Amino acid sequence: MPALSETYACVPSTERGRGILISGDPKSDSVLYTNGRSVVILDLNNPLNVSIYGEHAYPATVARYSPNGEWIASADVSGTVRIWGTHNDHVLKKEFKVLSGRIDDLQWSPDGMRIVASGDGKGKSLVRAFMWDSGTNVGEFDGHSRRVLSCAFKPTRPFRIVTCGEDFLVNFYEGPPFKFKLSCRDHSNFVNCVRFAPDGSKFISVSSDKKGILYDGKTGEKIGELSSDGGHKGSIYAVSWSPDGKQVLTVSADKSAKVWDISEDGNGTFKKTLDCPGSGGVDDMLVGCLWQNDHIVTVSLGGTISIFSASDLDKTPVQLSGHMKNVSSVAVLKGSPQYILSSSYDGLICKWMQGRGFCGKVQRKQNSQIKCFTAHDEEIMTSGFDNKLWRASFKDDQCTDEEAIDIGHQPNDLSRALLSPGLVIVTFDSGVVLLRGGKVASTVNLGFNVTASAIAPDGTEAVIGGQDGKLHVYTVSGDTLTEEAVLEKHRGAISVIRYSPDLSMFASADLNREAVIWDRVSREVKLKNMLYHTARINCVAWSPDSEKVATGSLDTCVIVYEVEKPASSRMTIKGAHLGGVYGLAFTDDSHVVSSGEDACIRVWNLTSL
Repeated sequence: MPALSETYACVPSTERGRGILISGDPKSDSVLYTNGRSVVILDLNNPLNVSIYGEHAYPATVARYSPNGEWIASADVSGTVRIWGTHNDHVLKKEFKVLSGRIDDLQWSPDGMRIVASGDGKGKSLVRAFMWDSGTNVGEFDGHSRRVLSCAFKPTRPFRIVTCGEDFLVNFYEGPPFKFKLSCRDHSNFVNCVRFAPDGSKFISVSSDKKGILYDGKTGEKIGELSSDGGHKGSIYAVSWSPDGKQVLTVSADKSAKVWDISEDGNGTFKKTLDCPGSGGVDDMLVGCLWQNDHIVTVSLGGTISIFSASDLDKTPVQLSGHMKNVSSVAVLKGSPQYILSSSYDGLICKWMQGRGFCGKVQRKQNSQIKCFTAHDEEIMTSGFDNKLWRASFKDDQCTDEEAIDIGHQPNDLSRALLSPGLVIVTFDSGVVLLRGGKVASTVNLGFNVTASAIAPDGTEAVIGGQDGKLHVYTVSGDTLTEEAVLEKHRGAISVIRYSPDLSMFASADLNREAVIWDRVSREVKLKNMLYHTARINCVAWSPDSEKVATGSLDTCVIVYEVEKPASSRMTIKGAHLGGVYGLAFTDDSHVVSSGEDACIRVWNLTSL
């Protein structure tokens, strides 16, 4: 049966003007963050060691390890908290509806008995603390009038809870049962994050007013501030204490991360600005941070995770990145080592190395959205929503000689003849455009609604699929298309067509969840009854030896068929991607790469026992 070989994780979901929360398990150097409905567990020492929890019904917002590391509490935009096991298939322990709106932060009490959560209560409760095993409330949290962006539990007795939010307030509660003690009105803008020092003696709040303020952990009284010398020039979105409680890390919209020394009396003096490599654009704003053991972690608005060494702040950080949105296509570049390119509709193309993971983002001058994507050797082609086909040479992660070819229509599929360089067909809703050498050779109106297309690698034939489920086979001669046959087998609109590498077959699939393999010469069905998905098929890929076909579907599964065996002897990869599979490619005859709605990319070994 197929086995998961590698996962290239999505990056954290971010939102402009908001901080995000990443948290960690100090015992294992694993961090938690969220993207869509996924909670990602990532090992900072080995980024290919990834585990993903996808059981939330709504987009997840925050996740935290329990003090003993055995449980994870994660929350979502519906106000639900789920508590599940760190190991053993992430078994669900409890689920509670905590708030009536989005949860922005949650934290365990140091004894692991209670959880506090804060967020948007739609006019009702904005903060709740409850027993983790029963859901029983442990206090009343009055005092906030707007969304509560952050909350923290004092890590030592006597227990205290501190909260902050969009009403510019920092509120302090004593308990349990917890009750309001005092409000601090020292900030003049949103208070984005509040955190206790590891020993509980102090806590710090950071705000969009560019200030960090320190308070006594037991009384809640203000004791100091981060100095304005060397301070941030933009909103401070997140803060994290060093394990010894003598320093803090802050990140800001000014695209910098700063380390501060905290004195015993509670004042912060600037120590160092950490240099996060980037292009200097909006995506380089820093929105999340975590100080975990010797790792200092920052997250940018574009999702890039930078990992610094706390013991050597001058050392160049390790950078991890990837996709934040649905990865709609993947392509494998020939050569050794094996590289994989992936694209998402927001215009991002990432490069990955099998066995290593993220290798960089492909730099394009034209960062337009991507609807169709193809890559071969050193050339990339994309089409978006601007009626253009973009063609670029690709070398050393840079796109050069970028040129736009105006198709005159909105492209819905593109296919290139790999053995006939320069020959490309681009289909639009009612016809096809034939390109030769980067120039439009002809535009043909076909008289039916076109939904998918493929040109044979040798450039002599094209198959074009329609809304009516019919496949039209054309010979390509010069700049003209001549219809040779119409194949009828599908009962839904054609979604994808792919030729086999040996040119002897082609595969087609439809929105009615069926795939068919055809013999190219006789045009007879070669493998039928490929009806095992439960939703539309989005993508199809052939193995290099033309002996296997893989299909990916909205039903989250990948199914691999062997052409010479009956369809019933298929291999099924269940739950390959939360939300559906949108991209497929074989790296060799026994490994298939998949991508999907969850913004992740996975490599599967088909020969594992």
